[in-house]
Amino acid sequence: MAYSKAVTAILLALGIAMPTVAQTTAKKKPASPSASTAAHEPLSLTERQRAIQALNRLTFGPRPGDLDTVLSKGVDAWIEDQLHPESIDDGALNGRLAPYATTRMSLKQLAESFPSDTTIRQVIGGKRQAPPDPDLALVYSVNIARIKEQDAPKTAPPAAAPAAAPAGAASSATTASPPTPSPAEDRARTIGDSLLAAPKNLRIAALKVYSPEELIDFLNRLRSDQRNRLIDEATPQERETLRALSNPSGVIANELPQAKLMREIYSERQLLEVMTDFWFNHFNVYLYKNQDVYYTTPYERDVIRGHALGKFYDLLLATAQSPAMLMYLDNWQSLGPHSAAAGKSGGLNENYGREVMELHTLGVDGGYTQTDVTALATIFTGWTIAQPDDAAQFQFDPKRHEPGSKTVLGEKFYEGGNDEGLRALDLLAHHPSTAQFISKCLATRFVSDDPPESLVRRMAATFQSSDGDIREVLRTMFHSPEFWSPKVYRAKLKTPLEFAVSAVRASASNVVAPDALLQNLNAMGMQPFGMAVPTGYSMKAESWESDNAILARINFASALTQNKLSNIQFDPANLMALGTLTSSDLPRTKAVLAAKHTSLDASIALLEDTIMGGELPGSDEAIIRKQMQQPDLERRMKTQPVEGMRFVAGFILASPEFQHR
Repeated sequence: MAYSKAVTAILLALGIAMPTVAQTTAKKKPASPSASTAAHEPLSLTERQRAIQALNRLTFGPRPGDLDTVLSKGVDAWIEDQLHPESIDDGALNGRLAPYATTRMSLKQLAESFPSDTTIRQVIGGKRQAPPDPDLALVYSVNIARIKEQDAPKTAPPAAAPAAAPAGAASSATTASPPTPSPAEDRARTIGDSLLAAPKNLRIAALKVYSPEELIDFLNRLRSDQRNRLIDEATPQERETLRALSNPSGVIANELPQAKLMREIYSERQLLEVMTDFWFNHFNVYLYKNQDVYYTTPYERDVIRGHALGKFYDLLLATAQSPAMLMYLDNWQSLGPHSAAAGKSGGLNENYGREVMELHTLGVDGGYTQTDVTALATIFTGWTIAQPDDAAQFQFDPKRHEPGSKTVLGEKFYEGGNDEGLRALDLLAHHPSTAQFISKCLATRFVSDDPPESLVRRMAATFQSSDGDIREVLRTMFHSPEFWSPKVYRAKLKTPLEFAVSAVRASASNVVAPDALLQNLNAMGMQPFGMAVPTGYSMKAESWESDNAILARINFASALTQNKLSNIQFDPANLMALGTLTSSDLPRTKAVLAAKHTSLDASIALLEDTIMGGELPGSDEAIIRKQMQQPDLERRMKTQPVEGMRFVAGFILASPEFQHR
């Protein structure tokens, strides 16, 4: 019923009359889109289905042409390439990532180029020098003025009595005139007009003639048309400078999720990006907690992506010593009750001691107790952050460390300072419960919400025999009969992130900037880097299949294929050309679509083959054809076939089958 409601919504949005309820609800969404009765279930996947399964599970969804590429290469050989991303040329991605300079910066560079309020106050107090670079000096001067204005004593003006409405005036909010700009907004808009009249390459220099006070919150005070034009016509570096005038750390918080989406859409090293997303979710931190707005960029880049296919112990250690994790779970402030620093602010914090066992290694049923949590928390006292407001890095502070021996999981830890924590992580990384838990998490992501125990056991055995080699554990899974079982084929619901990215990839849409994607992911409840609790986002269907969630997906598919998403371009002719012809044949494809005699059956089949690998179930195909038989749409298809193809593509992307992988 949820799917039927969503279909109704998209059709009405397109101005298409709906058939009867009986017609649209004749097919209920199956528990598994490819499932059938046991008597009719195939014993094995065809080679084409194996290629589709590999693309659906090891990537963020196939693009037009990917299926033929995998079949030509051979499924197993293609998987082996993905397991060794260093062998895959990903140079074309660099141009897509060029605008996001913050994602390539060190922590020290981020802290200096996009100063926090703490840094600005240090400059005001004479404890730090502003950088000499002219553009950075502009950013610092404006933010110094902002902080001073913010900290200045406020004297509230007397409240003015509301003016009486003229007799007969309409009271509806819809008739109210726009709010009168404040003097600060008026001044900003005057400056904006003068900038737009100047040559593009001189606009940042032109800003420097104005006082810092005039430029406080500059972008936000402009009219939307001024703001959009200034941003659109700026270079990436100029764009960062303009945005940093109002919110320096916001530049980092804005660029990180955008770069993440661009990697997931355009990287050829798809398995690496899938694993980066998986491990970040597993070792979740929250972008908006204190300095984690600075720490999360190198955390995702160096800690997570850098260890995504390596040894689990190395990944675990890197996360434990990352300023992002130390900040997020508060371990950097934890004090041993009997340490030299005891009695000062704070005390023992058990957050990391608990989560490293429950979520990162052993699992909730891994055999630990509350006593183990407390003991482990004392072992990690002293693990803190040096220079948290600058070039933050891991530091062991013996003054904060709890002295004496501890016992965790039956193992005695004699006093050893920093080495206690290293030994504890080694114990956790090599524990049998960890092998089981990590294997089950991986199988849940790649195979099914309730993965077969037989598969998990074999993966766990590989985990232990290979010293936690993630690549070997994945290889065991990818070569297992359970991974290739018809029961799991197209049977795993995509998360909102997987759905949105796969829709963009399948539709061959060109993403100039992914802001609209981020807005839709926020609406779907899966903001990248935005999960505040340590569990991360769920990989299971039960979290994502409510009526509202399905409707949001349908709305997204409609907006995408109707070109209603800013800076995202969808062309059905280009999609079909990429999927069936060479790009040089694009004019021919458009000509075929524009012909009056375009075959509806052929067009639907062509889009089916391009988007779904030719496997859209017959019942869904029948629904599409039923809609096409309506006079209004049939007329539209004949007079505007390309626009008709938008509807067909949107319907396929919104289908239950596409929402599964």
